[in-house]
Amino acid sequence: MERTPLTSYQKKLLFFLSVATFFEGYDFMALTQILPNLRESMGISVFGGTAMVAFINFGTMVAYVLIRKADVIGRRQMLMVTIVGYTIFTLISGFSTNVYMFAITQFVARVFLIGEWLVSMIYAAEEFPSDRRGMVIGIIQACSSLGAVVCAGVVPLLLKSSLGWRLVYFVGVIPLILIAFARRNIKESQRFTEGETESGTSSSLFAIFKTPYRNRMLLMAAIWCLTYMCTHNAITFWKEYALGEQKMSDGQVGLIITVGALAAMPLVFFAGKLLDVWGRKAGSAVIYIITIVGVIGAYTFDQTWAQMTAMIFAVFGVTACLSVMNTYSTELFPTNLRANAFAWANNLLGRIGYVFSPLLIGVCADTKYLGWGWGLTMQLSTIFPFIALALVLAFLPETRNRSLEETSAL
Repeated sequence: MERTPLTSYQKKLLFFLSVATFFEGYDFMALTQILPNLRESMGISVFGGTAMVAFINFGTMVAYVLIRKADVIGRRQMLMVTIVGYTIFTLISGFSTNVYMFAITQFVARVFLIGEWLVSMIYAAEEFPSDRRGMVIGIIQACSSLGAVVCAGVVPLLLKSSLGWRLVYFVGVIPLILIAFARRNIKESQRFTEGETESGTSSSLFAIFKTPYRNRMLLMAAIWCLTYMCTHNAITFWKEYALGEQKMSDGQVGLIITVGALAAMPLVFFAGKLLDVWGRKAGSAVIYIITIVGVIGAYTFDQTWAQMTAMIFAVFGVTACLSVMNTYSTELFPTNLRANAFAWANNLLGRIGYVFSPLLIGVCADTKYLGWGWGLTMQLSTIFPFIALALVLAFLPETRNRSLEETSAL
């Protein structure tokens, strides 16, 4: 079946959103790559490192304060605010003189970063044809993986400089400054503009709970939370596992992550199309199963070739699961509630797993506490995406090739 062609503006918008989201992946991988070095330079324990990650991740929940306003002031204005805010605080992170300053500036940067990411997904859902929606959301999310690949490749080189881990953040801010100047070509979402006159949007924090969409939002929140319990930590702590339990060097770790991520990229860009062609449920099953297999393998194998193969599966799965969740989260709610519902499901409730799971992982892995080690702990964490997949298959509707008005109907 022939797909609806994209207009010239839609192609420009896709490029803009993809480049902006590139830095979500870069920042995610940056913290992962510099964490052991940062701990060493600032004298932070293993558990202290996981606690810092948890605090920084809490910024993704606070991002709700920004995101919910996208249903009031518009998608475009909120997108510009988040891009500029993230740029400023990423730069300041590189000037941190102690762990507290670093944690606080990265916390604020995450607020803006996640705000940009979520608004980008809403743009993708509202401005592109229904038979291309999964593909477009998948491409934008795949660019996050591309940012991670670039980061994994350059961080070992940047760490050797006199600036060390600080240079990672100085380099990362340059392209984002450039994209801030391209914002003048981006228009407000047509659905939001039309929706403003159709139905008002309540500014109440708990407005979503007074609508028929409450239960659907809570279901999405549960799936987000369960997914994050594994996928967020799988890549974040793999370097700790590789350096500590597998006794690898920084170079070996960088090679495995880079090769694994590069090999995964074609699959990552295909994930969204998979959802459009096979359907949301069948595509979700394939993606979540690959994720589980990849994470278990990455934290089990000790041969380099086996680690690379598992890393391909893991990197693909971690990103592709987000494509699944982003697609469903933007499709299942009406325009005047879309940002608010997405923010509640992802940032306030779903991110409970994102924020607090590093602490749980740290307690289980650290020898000062349960002492299970990174390998066993992360292997056991795959039970969470398994339960998430069961909820998707049992309770979420099939939304392939349906308009947002149809997919959001109860």
